[in-house]
Amino acid sequence: MAASALPRFSPRRALGRTGFTATAVGIGDIADRSTPHETLVTTLRRALDAGLNVIDTAPNYEEGLSEKTVGEALRGRRGDVFLIDKVDELDAPVAPQVEGSLRRLKQDAVDLFVFHAVSEPAVWERLAAPGGGMEQLGRCVHEGKARFRGISSHHPDVLRAALRSGLCDVVMFPLGPFVDARYVLDVLPLARSLGVGVVSFKTFGAGKLLGDTEGYGRPLQARPRGKVGSGGKEDRGAPSLPHLSVETCVRYTLTLDPDVMLMGMSHPNEQDAALRAAAAFQPLSTEEMARVRERAREAIQGKGAVWWDPPAAATGAG
Repeated sequence: MAASALPRFSPRRALGRTGFTATAVGIGDIADRSTPHETLVTTLRRALDAGLNVIDTAPNYEEGLSEKTVGEALRGRRGDVFLIDKVDELDAPVAPQVEGSLRRLKQDAVDLFVFHAVSEPAVWERLAAPGGGMEQLGRCVHEGKARFRGISSHHPDVLRAALRSGLCDVVMFPLGPFVDARYVLDVLPLARSLGVGVVSFKTFGAGKLLGDTEGYGRPLQARPRGKVGSGGKEDRGAPSLPHLSVETCVRYTLTLDPDVMLMGMSHPNEQDAALRAAAAFQPLSTEEMARVRERAREAIQGKGAVWWDPPAAATGAG
């Protein structure tokens, strides 16, 4: 399908104090080794042609394939895009990891490096300590290899501590129909009050809210039986577990109003569904939000671990 068939997105507002005016939707991980590299590049450029101007990648997304794909897709159009990359090894020296990412991207610098999945308070304490990872990343910023620094996290307590430290320009965390309520009630308002940019992920609950999967395309090991039709035969075409629609998940997350909502869009049909839902966005009412959360609680059951909520968290609200 031609790129012109997609809706067009325009920059909406500044990403925290970075000064970059970002689109409401950003491009999440697009790495998929089952898809030809040229197809991945073309698909990513299709999203860029639709106006999206934030891209997220990481070294461990398909062992560097994501970074290489992003770098190639950005050739000749780097200046219009806010590029986010990650430091995956949280206790290893930072500079060599930054250099490795820049080589794979074939870029001199990125806009933002974040420490990836900082989801234990003790890990954040080590990163924030004198001489720790945040200080090392700060030196990379000083050297011009990045403009900003931050973290991504699956733990509200870590995010609160990181925000209060003053060390983060941008934070990345889950927002969607099934997340710990503290992301919405505590972390999001705190980030806004401090002028720290917010980039969200898990709109679709790693795919669990849309289909029968343990996450990111992994089918359930034992699929429930389908519904029995009027003829007494199993209806293989009927959903076997509760699902939410792409539109519902997108509307819910955009109603929460992060600076940027990341979505993985590895294939044109995924782009079509996600971007059309975003372009048609209308905020949900308080009552509608509550109903979506209840449906999300039903849709997530039996689909494996919810790793984006800390243990013993009061999940399902937001």
